[in-house]
Amino acid sequence: MSALSLPFLSCTFSSTYPFFISLNSSFSSLIPFQRVKLFGSTSKATTRSFFLTARAMAELVKDKESGVAAAGGGKMDIEHSRTFLEARSEEELLSGIKKEVEARRLPSNVAAGMEEFYRNYKNAVFQSEDPAAAETVLSNMAVALDLMLLDVEDPFVFQPYHKALREPFDYYMFGQNYIRPLIDFRNSYVGNLSLFYEIEEKLKQGHNVVLFSNHQTEADPAVIALLLEKTNPHIAENLIYVAGDRVITDPLCKPFSMGRNLICVYSKKHMYDVPELADMKRKANIRSLKEMALLLRTGSKLVWIAPSGGRDRPDPVTGEWNPAPFDSSSVDNMRRLIESSGAPGHMYPLALLCYDIMPPPSKVEKEIGERRIISFHGAGLSVAPEVAANCEKSEEVKDVFTQALYKSVTEQYNVLKSAIHGKQGLEASTAGIALSQPWN
Repeated sequence: MSALSLPFLSCTFSSTYPFFISLNSSFSSLIPFQRVKLFGSTSKATTRSFFLTARAMAELVKDKESGVAAAGGGKMDIEHSRTFLEARSEEELLSGIKKEVEARRLPSNVAAGMEEFYRNYKNAVFQSEDPAAAETVLSNMAVALDLMLLDVEDPFVFQPYHKALREPFDYYMFGQNYIRPLIDFRNSYVGNLSLFYEIEEKLKQGHNVVLFSNHQTEADPAVIALLLEKTNPHIAENLIYVAGDRVITDPLCKPFSMGRNLICVYSKKHMYDVPELADMKRKANIRSLKEMALLLRTGSKLVWIAPSGGRDRPDPVTGEWNPAPFDSSSVDNMRRLIESSGAPGHMYPLALLCYDIMPPPSKVEKEIGERRIISFHGAGLSVAPEVAANCEKSEEVKDVFTQALYKSVTEQYNVLKSAIHGKQGLEASTAGIALSQPWN
């Protein structure tokens, strides 16, 4: 991920990585924050019930600081500014950005990104014509800007395996609340809902499941969770995303990433952006793969990966959007991890259509801090029956398996495109892809 503030993400692993590696290393755990029960189950969520007020956010920030101290982290070195939490209008929010720059607590380039972020988010939410749009924008952006500033003051460091931070501040629900107003649920669809129930049953039985998916925006994790939160909250909240390093380094992305379960890796697309760091990145990826192997050994894990190695982008000639081709080495490495875990494993093709909400730049960018373009739009999610891998290990068989997954994703994507962009709605359903709107 590296477009807006969200995950997510994708990567491809080099086929030269040693997969059958020693798993006796350990990693430091996250600080055990105290629990603050201010949020309900996402399965019962409604748009208004999850809006955070600035006052509630202020209390949660206090709890976070005390939680860090109670966990042995000591007193925070920097007293957190309350500029954004105390804002009661758009003018106060925007002047607060300038105030933090003048106080030298906020770099000017980050400040410029935050202001653009605000204006684009406001425009998108107002497209929904929701009577509460102004209140929603002020509330959500006050929290978002505060969390971004908090990370600039005291940067969060992600471990190879990052478990979503749900307490004392619920970063997961923060991301849900922020993206929810951007989805036009009247023009959104889920394909093959019954298969998501099937996946949940396999997880309950101790099986591992991998979702091989295309990747469209940094809001993908929130879109997936929002479309499934009513019917499949376990999937929504427990899905583990294989995430590129850009979403855990960009200060405008990090607060959203902190609310997701992540396996943090370096994408091959950015492996040599800084040549002298390539060796460090490869070693970091091996550590992350070890962590994933350990997780899969315990069973009941659900992993999302985009084997394309990045977000889909429009055809430079036609302007049409289609899933980017899958990398066979990435698919095969994930298959090997599943097969060597000791638990039964299943591989499903997943299609996602949501690029209108937060489209990436037209080309892959090396620099962190791309422009954030945001819109209110319908979104779609679909899963197809699992694809069984051939036991043979030849390159030809690997390619055939990869193409089978990709073909399924493309077919599902085209159905979603007909429903959303073609305005066919539920009538776009086919014999193999049944669309529904389970939130109605």
